[in-house]
Amino acid sequence: MGFCPGVDLRSLRIAATTRPNARHLAGGTASILALLLALSSGALAQAPNPPALGMAPESTPSAGQTPVATQVDPRHKVSAVTAADAPNDHGDSILITWSLPATAPEITGYAVLRLAQGGDLGGPTTALEGWKPGDPFPPAGWVVRATMPKGSESYRDGEVHPHDRQSYAVATMAGDRPLALVANGTLVSPVVQWFHRAKGFLLLNLLVIAGAILWSVFQASRGKVFAIRKIAGLDAVEEAVGRATEMGRPILFVPGTQDLDNVQTVAGVTILGSISQMTAQYETRLDVPVSKSLVLSTARETVKESYTAAGRPDLYNDDVVHYVTDEQFGFVAAIDGIMVREQPSACFYFGAFFAESLILAETGNSIGAIQIAGTAQPTQLPFFVAACDYTLIGEELFAASAYLSKSPSLLGSLRGQDIGKALAMIFITIGTLTETIGRLAGTGSPFLAVSAFIKRFFATNF
Repeated sequence: MGFCPGVDLRSLRIAATTRPNARHLAGGTASILALLLALSSGALAQAPNPPALGMAPESTPSAGQTPVATQVDPRHKVSAVTAADAPNDHGDSILITWSLPATAPEITGYAVLRLAQGGDLGGPTTALEGWKPGDPFPPAGWVVRATMPKGSESYRDGEVHPHDRQSYAVATMAGDRPLALVANGTLVSPVVQWFHRAKGFLLLNLLVIAGAILWSVFQASRGKVFAIRKIAGLDAVEEAVGRATEMGRPILFVPGTQDLDNVQTVAGVTILGSISQMTAQYETRLDVPVSKSLVLSTARETVKESYTAAGRPDLYNDDVVHYVTDEQFGFVAAIDGIMVREQPSACFYFGAFFAESLILAETGNSIGAIQIAGTAQPTQLPFFVAACDYTLIGEELFAASAYLSKSPSLLGSLRGQDIGKALAMIFITIGTLTETIGRLAGTGSPFLAVSAFIKRFFATNF
């Protein structure tokens, strides 16, 4: 038993524990000599052949360890590695593609390599030639750009400087161990594209809507009258101005609390032009407090042009539009003070409002003024609806200028936008029906193809 064949260790144990006498000493000595002889013969029988002089001993992999191949297995190589300028970009990315190798269960992913210093293939190409498993990875002059999961066939390198010449290689990986390495062998540079071809449908949408607007403006300028839905709040504007004239009290107009970069402020200033022209005709005092310097300049020019158009430039002065403060609640407090002191007969709030909406509306309600508000802020609409006499909701704010001025250009623009909205609603309905029918019919239904086309036609995310 054990490592020394032919030797019974139990006899040695007995010899070691038995009381020594002359006969036992002689037997124990014989057993020890037999053990030493067996050890020496077993070691000689199992010793490997000594290596020749100057040669390293052969290494044998231990149990459970996979031997590392010293040559590239053709099954591990990807093929058709290409690198080209990525389409529809700003000239800062390159698209690398490759064909998957034959089925090999040991492959777990791919590593995409790029030149460490772009523009020279001399040294780095030499480092790739003759590369085999066990050699340094990545090779000299190359860096790993990304690791891709198994089954990937492309990678987009989005961190390339314009006109920087780069080359790429793709390594097949088994965990952290590279199996094969294939390079495309050419230099490629990114190029800036003038057009994003995937956005062609957006261009078509733009042309359709712009054409509808231009055609509507042309028709309006030729005298065609477009029917506009009645908006009660706008019909009441002239009534409010007339009431203020009869009572001899001023009119307060607040164009929101935001700057001109907010489209609601632009809409509010446009409505101010129509209302100020009415006040000039009725010779009613107008008060326009603002909270931004750009709004101050624009509103002054708008009111001045309206007074001139009404034939009463003598009634205009710069104090009609005055700056208060940029601070939100300081601005509201100042307006509340104006309301309480001046007791305006009509208050107009057109623009972007936030927490100050309810404060303004409640103060105006407390002095008995007619209040007409308009905003596209969904969170503030309930407060205006509750505290004001009339409220313009959402798009009504942007249509108000065309509604009040009856300008052909504004009316034509409004009609053209409505045509665009009608077309969008039609396509949404068609897309919903085709998608539903296609899902019920199953894979391969032509209705799914129609639905996919409509999705691409109106897609805005690329």
